[in-house]
Amino acid sequence: MKKILTVVGTRPNLIKITQFHKQAKAFGFEHKLVHTGQHFDHNMNDIFFQELNLPLPDFSMDVDKTSTITQIAGIMIELEKVCQSYKPDIILVVGDVNSTFAAAFVANKLAIKCAHIESGLRSFDKEMPEENNRILTDDIANYFFITEKSGLEHLLKEGKEKESLFMVGNTMIDTLVAFDAEIDKSSILKTLKLESQKYVLITMHRPSNVDIKEGLDKILNLIAELDGKFDVVFPIHPRTKNNFVKFGLEEKLNSLTNLKLIGPAGYLDFQKLIKEAKLVLTDSGGVQEETTFRKVPCLTLRLNTERPSTVEVGSNTLMHFDNEAILNQIDTIINGTYKKGQIPELWDGKSTERIFEVLSKIV
Repeated sequence: MKKILTVVGTRPNLIKITQFHKQAKAFGFEHKLVHTGQHFDHNMNDIFFQELNLPLPDFSMDVDKTSTITQIAGIMIELEKVCQSYKPDIILVVGDVNSTFAAAFVANKLAIKCAHIESGLRSFDKEMPEENNRILTDDIANYFFITEKSGLEHLLKEGKEKESLFMVGNTMIDTLVAFDAEIDKSSILKTLKLESQKYVLITMHRPSNVDIKEGLDKILNLIAELDGKFDVVFPIHPRTKNNFVKFGLEEKLNSLTNLKLIGPAGYLDFQKLIKEAKLVLTDSGGVQEETTFRKVPCLTLRLNTERPSTVEVGSNTLMHFDNEAILNQIDTIINGTYKKGQIPELWDGKSTERIFEVLSKIV
C-alpha cells in the first residue's frame, strides 16, 4: 500500500483537507497527517478537529516559535525524523504558510516526491510572506494541484511541465459542501440576536489594517458609518483587540452601538455568518473563496489578490481601504445593482476526489 503524508500547520490548512482520509481510503492509500503546530491554540484546534470530524494528527510537533526562522528550522528538523521513520511515497503540502514551504524543502532534500495543493496562486506582492512561501514551494514541488485558471497560467509561464499540472478545483469548497447541513444548524445568529441579510460580517487581520493606528481608525469609522443600516459582526483576534487598547481606541471601539464584537469563531458558526450576511468586508484570502461559492457580496480591502477568479467570476470586489468608495459600493449591494457572481469551474465539492484519482496514477 502506497503511503501519503499530508502536512498542515494552521486552521485554514485543516479546512482544506477534511476529505483526504476518506478519499485516501477509497483509492487504497495509507494516509497519515502531520500537524506542525505553526498556529496552535488548544481550544480552537480541538473545536476544528471535532467539528470537521478529523482524525487527530498521526504526528504532532511542538517547535520553537521564538521567530519565523526558528519555527521553520524546527519544522524541518522534526519532519525529517517523521519522514525517515514513516518513509512516505509522496508528501502533500497545503496552501502558503511557513509549514508549506518547510515541508516542501524537506521533501526535496530527502528526494521524496512533493505535491502542492493550491499551487500557482500569485499576488505579485513580495511583502506578503505568503507570496514568498507560494513561489518557493512551487519552485521545488514535483506536482501541482490547481484551484483556478490563474494558477495554471502562472505555472506555465514559470516553465512547469504540463504533465505535472492538474486542474482539480478548490478543496476548501469540498468542506463547505460536505458540512452544509451542519452549517445550517448553527445557532450563532440566534445567539447574537441577528437577522439574516441584516448584518455585515467583517474580518481583518493583515498588519496594514490592524497593526497601525490609521488602519484601526479606518475600521472604526467604517463601522460607525454603517450604524442605522446594519449590525456589524466582527470576530476579532486577541492581538487586534490588544492593538485597539495600545493605540487608545478601546473607548471608541466599545461605543459603537451597532457592533457585535466576538472572539474567533468555530468553523460552522463562521460559515453560517458568511452564508446569511448581506455582505462581507475582509482582507482574508480564504474568505474571498467562501463568499464566492455562496454568492455573497464581498469587498476585499487589499491592493491585490492571489485569487483573481473571485473577482473576475465570483462575488468579490478588490478595493482600496477608502471609506467613501466602500460606502458607495455598499450602496450598490443595498439597491441590488451589485454584480451577480458565479461559482468558478470545478468548485463543486469533488476536488479532493480528483486529487486522489491523479495520485492513484502518479504515486
